[in-house]
Amino acid sequence: MDYLVRGTAADLMIRAFAVDATETVEEARLHHDTRPVVTAALGRLLIAGAMMGSTMKGNDDLLTLMIRSDGPIKGLTVTANSHGEVKGYPLNPDVEVPRKYKGKLDVGGAIGPGTLTIIMDLGLKEPYSGQIELQTGEIGDDIAYYYTKSEQTPSAVGLGVMVDTDLTVKHAGGFMIQLMPDATEEVISKLEERISKMPPVTTLMEEGKNPEEILEYLLDGMDFKLSTEGENSSISSEGETDAPRENYRMPVCFKCNCSKDRMLKALATIKKSDLQEMIDDGEDVEVVCHFCNTKYKLTVEDLKTL
Repeated sequence: MDYLVRGTAADLMIRAFAVDATETVEEARLHHDTRPVVTAALGRLLIAGAMMGSTMKGNDDLLTLMIRSDGPIKGLTVTANSHGEVKGYPLNPDVEVPRKYKGKLDVGGAIGPGTLTIIMDLGLKEPYSGQIELQTGEIGDDIAYYYTKSEQTPSAVGLGVMVDTDLTVKHAGGFMIQLMPDATEEVISKLEERISKMPPVTTLMEEGKNPEEILEYLLDGMDFKLSTEGENSSISSEGETDAPRENYRMPVCFKCNCSKDRMLKALATIKKSDLQEMIDDGEDVEVVCHFCNTKYKLTVEDLKTL
């Protein structure tokens, strides 16, 4: 089962997240029948969405990550809530680009120049929205740049998707490390050194490391502790614990909340004349959900109820 963990280090100067999202990204691949480089790109954004969504407090809070670009993928959209549920889709799932060194998928080349827009609907009068120019198109670098520039929170983000020879997702996961305002130069230097020597996330996953162990590896010697929102209990990297390790895991999954009723409500927003024209045609209408590719057949009687 996919899951996410959160924690702190260096006497609360560091906030940390890590996630195993292998099954989640594989389900997205199946829904959209993506080619490997698109699987990797969409997967990275889903992984980022899961970690970023976990920082929201409200049960109904919603996060949207939207990339629009000049590369062949053209764009990606992901939404996430505060419960580890994510969904997303590419504008073009059928993209092939030359691989980089050692067969590495060229996500940045497939995305190309563009923008990243992040929208947070926190139940306020207006959603919060921020936008940056893509720095590399590799997504992890772009998310880190967004936090540093738009929220003044220096961050390091590592995202990885390993696609197997049969095109399935072998490993997918990531980490996000954020420095708090009171972080000292000593802590910053130590963290920078650890990150500079860290292998790719998928390499650690291939070695069998889970999200807890990835953070312990990254934050070794910095008093890393797992945490949950609203709880005082913790687990240190030395293994001292006052609660089972599983208590700190947030389940992560691909989940779409589309339905026939939702599709009807969306269709109700079009012009009345266009709706009447569809009714006059006398033919059933097929509507497809962008996020999961589920098809819904709407009959003439369904349209008349609108």
